[in-house]
Amino acid sequence: MLDSLCLSALGRHFVAKMQFQTKHDQLQKLLLQTDEFRVLLQSGADFPSQHYHDVHPHLVRASIPGSYLEVTAFFALKMSLRTIRQALTFFTQAEESLYPTLRLLGIGVQVDRNLLLALDKVVDDEGQVRDNASPLLMHLKQELIARQGQLRKQIAGILRHAKTEGWIPGDAEPTIRGGRLVLPVIAEHKRRVKGLIHDESASGQTVFIEPEAVFELNNDIKDLENAYQRELIRILTQLTDQLRPHIPDLRKAYQYLGLLDFVRAKALLASRLEASLPTLNPRPLIKWQKVRHPLLYLTFREQPKETRREVVPLSIDLHPEQRILLISGPNAGGKSVAMKTVGLVQYMLQCGLLIPAGDGSEAGVFEDIFLDIGDEQSLENDLSTYSSHLLSMKQFLLFAGKRSLVLIDEFGTGTEPALGGAIAEAVLDQLNQARSYGVITTHYTNLKNFAERTPGIVNGAMRYDPQRLQPLYRLEIGKPGSSFAIEIARKIGLPAQLVERATQLVGKDKIRYDRLLEGLEKEKADLEQRTAEAEKQERRLKKAAQEYQDLKRHLEDTRLDVLRDAKAKAKLLLKDTNQQIEATIQEIRTAQADKEQTKQARQKLDDYVKKELQIEPPKARPTRETADAATLRPGDKVALIGQDGYGEIMSLKGKTAEVSFGGMKTIVKIDQLEKLGRAEIKEREKKAERNAPQSSGLNMTGRMANFSPNLDLRGERAEDALQKVMAFVDDAVMLGIPEIKFVHGRGNGILRQITRDYLRSVRSVASVADEHAERGGDGATVAVLK
Repeated sequence: MLDSLCLSALGRHFVAKMQFQTKHDQLQKLLLQTDEFRVLLQSGADFPSQHYHDVHPHLVRASIPGSYLEVTAFFALKMSLRTIRQALTFFTQAEESLYPTLRLLGIGVQVDRNLLLALDKVVDDEGQVRDNASPLLMHLKQELIARQGQLRKQIAGILRHAKTEGWIPGDAEPTIRGGRLVLPVIAEHKRRVKGLIHDESASGQTVFIEPEAVFELNNDIKDLENAYQRELIRILTQLTDQLRPHIPDLRKAYQYLGLLDFVRAKALLASRLEASLPTLNPRPLIKWQKVRHPLLYLTFREQPKETRREVVPLSIDLHPEQRILLISGPNAGGKSVAMKTVGLVQYMLQCGLLIPAGDGSEAGVFEDIFLDIGDEQSLENDLSTYSSHLLSMKQFLLFAGKRSLVLIDEFGTGTEPALGGAIAEAVLDQLNQARSYGVITTHYTNLKNFAERTPGIVNGAMRYDPQRLQPLYRLEIGKPGSSFAIEIARKIGLPAQLVERATQLVGKDKIRYDRLLEGLEKEKADLEQRTAEAEKQERRLKKAAQEYQDLKRHLEDTRLDVLRDAKAKAKLLLKDTNQQIEATIQEIRTAQADKEQTKQARQKLDDYVKKELQIEPPKARPTRETADAATLRPGDKVALIGQDGYGEIMSLKGKTAEVSFGGMKTIVKIDQLEKLGRAEIKEREKKAERNAPQSSGLNMTGRMANFSPNLDLRGERAEDALQKVMAFVDDAVMLGIPEIKFVHGRGNGILRQITRDYLRSVRSVASVADEHAERGGDGATVAVLK
């Protein structure tokens, strides 16, 4: 499977060399490479995935002095070298923290830019020779095209005449024979067309004649083609000579390309298996959460959705105090699959592949793996089933140590149960004393009892439904499992007297033991069902409580929003009414109305406020003097007509005054001012205090203190990044920030493009530029605000 995922023979070469690694540091590096490439593929980054050509045969040919490479070889070299250069650039420009181990692969790899330019000058991206590869080649090409045009015109004229005379069939066209343009003439008219006969059809009814009139043109074209070919060979020879000194560097570069192909294939396989990187320990250890058999997982995934089965994951924990797992249970219950899962996944891991295990998994490094699975009996060597198992046990006892993983299927079978069980128990005791790790499947009761009382060995059972007599394929560590042989025999319909006789023969103790296990299995199943129902009920209660809290919070928020909106509308309405009142008074004053008319107009407005708005109208403002140039003095308090604020006169000059409003000086015409009395000043100060923002409102000082002028967009999707940029720019403009910075990284440039496009569309932005090279360069954007 890994081989099929490679893009070229370069990667497949590394697949063939892949080995079981026992050194922790080397294995950790291989796993990190695969995991980083998996992350790279999932990110959708624009990493080159084409032109992984194996050019080693071309390099061997090019190393011979005086030789030259064909155009196809140079095309493969050019495109694959471009891929290598793009890969090196990708890792150089990426964030250092993203792909540190993949970046290290490219150290020392060089692709000479001048060599690439020389290749590109001769061969285009379609694999064709460029016409301008040399001045002579261009001249020959142009001459060749011109002569071929002349030839086509002349041959077309001869063809028309011959068709008119009936010498050539009406649908015939010129063709090529011996590299020369000829006409297909009917055999009986071949003497009517002057020229050289080159060939005839299989039936002999058509002959191919080169007309005499085009002899010279065909000769000229042939000469030009030969000259073109000579010039091309000269160019290719020169290019090969230029390539030859770079061959050692190129071999290293293509080693790098093959390694990238290999790691990419491992990452693709990890994605298919939904595999991940466990925490790697230098010592032997298996602490896997929800691990799946990789081949079983892929087989089930290929099934139709309506009939697809799910792989039941296993959780296994083997550590120095619990090294050997003894799995028991009924046939077809999943014991062997569980054991093979351990062996295959551990072997995958130590070959540098990610494993299909859940989050939080830990794994260790073993020196070797010993297997006894299947039947190695042989007629040729006079080897029985049990003898083959004993030979395996001999090897295990001789060579298995504390860094070994031992996997044995159907331990002790193949001979008399009492003797086989005794020998198996002795072997198991030896393996335990050697402090080996292992997973062993068995049906023997004596081994289950031995595991129960021996430190370092733990029983495990494949779960089984005793009611329906169906396997559940779930591994439970801590207790042995029953084979359910008597129950299965009764369930499938063996004669009742036969089952009863078997029960008597096996003995009461064995039946009692199996029934105890069966009863425990039933009780466990009932308890799991009740626990699941309780958890379901608890989740339902939590959901109801959460919905209640959400509803309560929604009601409180809604009530506050309604009150806030009502108050805001009331204030706005009151302000509009006050402005209408003031405008009316100003209008009366401007018209030089008397006091009685002013009073009547104000009373009319008060009645309107009471009747229409159902609120008390504002109190009348204290009287104030109209501004007059003769009465005004520096230090007087004045206000702009129709405005709420007030200021202080700093100086007078003719019909204008310099007035300070809140610390800001301005020149105002005197006829636009009104002089304020003490009562009016106090009223305006109280109103300003009432309208001042409360602590619960907009705190601009606090927002400015908490505002950071830097926005990090790395890892964001384009749509989310644009929303963040828009909100960030709005805040910066509102708070008066002079300069802001966006960190988006280099990558494929999408985040940089959308950020700068938006900034250039905002009027408040004065300029947009790269950050200083030492602080990020084009991986960051600096915007100056107006």
